[in-house]
Amino acid sequence: MKVVFMGTPEAALPVLDGLVSSGHEVLAVYTRPDRPAGRGMTLMQPAIKVYAGEKGIRVLQPTSLSSNRVAEELALLEPKAMIVAAFGRKIPMEMLAMAPLGAINIHPSLLPKHRGPSPVITTVLEGDAITGVTVMGLDEGMDTGPILAQQETPVLHGETAGNLTRRLFERGAKLLTKTLPLLEKGELIPMPQKEAEASLTRLYTRADGEMDWSLSAEALERRLRAFDPWPGCFTYWRGKYLKIIRAQAIKSGRVEKKEGLVIPTKKGGTVVAGVVTRDGVLVLEEVQLQGRRRLSIDRFILGQPDFVGASLGRA
Repeated sequence: MKVVFMGTPEAALPVLDGLVSSGHEVLAVYTRPDRPAGRGMTLMQPAIKVYAGEKGIRVLQPTSLSSNRVAEELALLEPKAMIVAAFGRKIPMEMLAMAPLGAINIHPSLLPKHRGPSPVITTVLEGDAITGVTVMGLDEGMDTGPILAQQETPVLHGETAGNLTRRLFERGAKLLTKTLPLLEKGELIPMPQKEAEASLTRLYTRADGEMDWSLSAEALERRLRAFDPWPGCFTYWRGKYLKIIRAQAIKSGRVEKKEGLVIPTKKGGTVVAGVVTRDGVLVLEEVQLQGRRRLSIDRFILGQPDFVGASLGRA
């Protein structure tokens, strides 16, 4: 089948690779423009662009999708379907209507649950036991289009949003390659979503990563996993930014000490540091102080012995 692909991050690569590997003709790839990144603000190419270049696939990087030129260019390609995965941009209705089979999106949740920009972060943040991936048709709404196929999977113990995202798009890629032939033959009946069961996620920012020690230890551990790799979790110690990279919750009942206080905690016979929360302790495992390299908590305490006994958070 002749298709165009729209996607940007590395997580979308299995979907594009699945299309190529299963013999579909990818006429072009639409992705975001190159962006500066890193300390040196070097111009970086999206992962999808790099892959497409290696496969000899035409790459288009429009700054906007609303121009007539972009729509005309897509019309000239004459795709039978548009495949979308982690594109992160609103596609105009004019473009959605150009492919006979429409625009088909891979969404990393079991729609209609967790529509919107942050389905995987929300899945981990809310402690969902089951999640999944949806192959769906796009319409003018926010992930409101008809469901073509779905597949469930459990959320693994300790799984981060980054790992879960990769796993879901890998599953989505396989589900898509099974779905496209059925759609092309007219053997698949799109199912409308149940609006009464819909929920909408929001866009998260770096500020959301600040640790709120009045939350439960388990909620804070989920927050660490939900915001890994982005936006990450942090607090403040002596006015300096302290990144919390890994930690483990211990629900021991309310500790009669101030929330945010760093207390000595034993883990595997080693004295480490834990932070008092609403209902227990969050045992720190790996941290990174502003301007320093990341360290295991025991090594960090060796260099900063007064860390234990300190209060974390904004002064």
